[in-house]
Amino acid sequence: MRLSKFFLPVSKDVPANAEIVSHKLMLRAGMIRQNGAGIYSWLPLGFLVLKKIEQIVREEMNRAGAIEMLMPTLQQADLWRESGRYDAYGEEMLRITDRGGRDMLYGPTNEEVITDIFRAYVKSYKALPLNLYHQQWKFRDEVRPRFGVMRGREFYMKDAYSFDVDEAAARVSYQRMFAAYLNTFDRMGITAIPMQADPGPIGGDLSHEFLILATSGESAVFCDKAVLDVPPPGRDFDFDDEAALAAEMDKRTRYYAATDEKHDEAAYNAIPEASRVEARGIEVGHIFYFGTKYSDPMKAEVQTADGNLAEIHGGSYGIGVSRLVGAIIEASHDENGIIWPDNVAPFHVGIISMKPDDAACAAVADAAYAKLTTAGKDVLYDETSDRAGPKFGRMELIGLPWQITIGPRGVKEGKVELKRRATGEKQDLTLDAAIAKITGA
Repeated sequence: MRLSKFFLPVSKDVPANAEIVSHKLMLRAGMIRQNGAGIYSWLPLGFLVLKKIEQIVREEMNRAGAIEMLMPTLQQADLWRESGRYDAYGEEMLRITDRGGRDMLYGPTNEEVITDIFRAYVKSYKALPLNLYHQQWKFRDEVRPRFGVMRGREFYMKDAYSFDVDEAAARVSYQRMFAAYLNTFDRMGITAIPMQADPGPIGGDLSHEFLILATSGESAVFCDKAVLDVPPPGRDFDFDDEAALAAEMDKRTRYYAATDEKHDEAAYNAIPEASRVEARGIEVGHIFYFGTKYSDPMKAEVQTADGNLAEIHGGSYGIGVSRLVGAIIEASHDENGIIWPDNVAPFHVGIISMKPDDAACAAVADAAYAKLTTAGKDVLYDETSDRAGPKFGRMELIGLPWQITIGPRGVKEGKVELKRRATGEKQDLTLDAAIAKITGA
């Protein structure tokens, strides 16, 4: 993408109500614009990051055996009355009456809708296990929306729902999502720590939330440092191997890790002092096993192998896709701007042409753009006539993993400057060598 053709409204000014780094940087980098309290338009740069995260989530959910679908944003209140949650959920639920006088709601989550779909079509244990998911906008009427996309009222979320014939099978499905989440967050360049959690209004007796460490996190985190060094299951992990699933969960849950809600001071103090980590964390995912909480009142049953009817055991698994954009920035930035991990960056490479009106300089920059694009890299090519200061400042602010600077002096020497944003390392290389380093060729 040529910058002259792109919509990138960067700014030096930050509204006074922007309290945390991610909110400030997303506004300055032209990623979002506020439409109302806790409601944002996603501008092109922000939307690109959102879609990168969404795609990683999709690939990892599919690899773990989940099946994608799409459910509506508006839901019937009668389904929530059937489950018993309509009145219990609280004022965060946006309740609506349509022109026919029917009670509706803007969905904050989808347990009722997915259970209704399941009971309409699945009648036999032979169809289980089943895990259905979607990525959809949600709405929760936060009493005090703040921190930009970190605590908005409208947010984009992946929610998956598992269905099993009994508790033992349901716990395997839970472990499968536990492992899939570890791979998902690792691909985004972040370390998410699973911690035992309160299930809240979702219900159930088994729940973990996944948090990344960041100074602006809303939760206090207490953990054994060793949990941070456990590698993810990996790309070749077998999600059908029940023993391996249990082992992956045990590798992490054997270490102490808790937020302030579940913190046990005595257990924490039993950890060697050098291994204790006390920090702040941002929740980016939450998983639940809730048994028959929804299948019981909603009569979601299947015929078992012995011919009897049994209520299904369920679980739900959420990832805050839009929240992750802000959370990654909170965990990865410096005084100059954002530092995107490679897999979620809006563009892989930024090309800065210092003299676009110089024929030789423009030719090398055009060649770099063409070669990188052909190699499958997303490129933002700054061929504008702006001064050097704004060009460099803009690239630092939006935080692309690689920067190639092309100027007349370097062109005469047959060199370009390659910079790695994360480390600040700069190298003078031939164009082909720079491209090889970026592409790993």
